[in-house]
Amino acid sequence: MRVARLPRRIDPVIHERVRLGVVSALASAGALSFSDLRAVLGVTDGNLYVHLSVLEEERYVAATRGRDENRSRTEYRLTPRGRRAFRRYVDVLEGVLRSSPGGA
Repeated sequence: MRVARLPRRIDPVIHERVRLGVVSALASAGALSFSDLRAVLGVTDGNLYVHLSVLEEERYVAATRGRDENRSRTEYRLTPRGRRAFRRYVDVLEGVLRSSPGGA
């Protein structure tokens, strides 16, 4: 069985497993708190923090920091740039599937 190669234009920022999970969850939910993302992805605080930092640095994700019942709460959303990047990522993967033997 021949496996199709991923194109060079695949976004390495999104392609990492945890970051793909973050972007997918935010694309679906709209906004999620840090603790919600941690629970959905099943990762540690430190691991999630590192990946969110990368996504924020790339301006794919924006954080809103506030307070909720005397506790700090950070909520994350995809930026328009992040939505476009995620859409391109999905389009590239769909292209790979269509071009592979037995693909969609």
